[in-house]
Amino acid sequence: MTTEKIDNISVTTQANVYFDGKCISHGITLADGTKKSVGVILPASLTFNTGAAEIMECVAGACEYKLAGSDEWVQSSAGESFSVPGNSKFDIRVAAGFEAYHYICHFA
Repeated sequence: MTTEKIDNISVTTQANVYFDGKCISHGITLADGTKKSVGVILPASLTFNTGAAEIMECVAGACEYKLAGSDEWVQSSAGESFSVPGNSKFDIRVAAGFEAYHYICHFA
């Protein structure tokens, strides 16, 4: 199931812009203090480092990702998610000519 709406949140209005604008996100805080980010990745191949563990939920578009230590690219589309360990990294790519990858990053 794809998350379409998140109620009762506080939004950081200044965007986080990474990789020369290829990834743009906003931080959100839920009423219970849980933090997440909501963003979009435009066509590109990028590498992200993690502090905390993350769950990347795709809400629109698609991407391929590769976790640290793996040689396998895995596709993720709307309604799917993947987990990334804390203190790690992952590669993500969105193919040129395809819809941008829209996501919610759930911090564990």
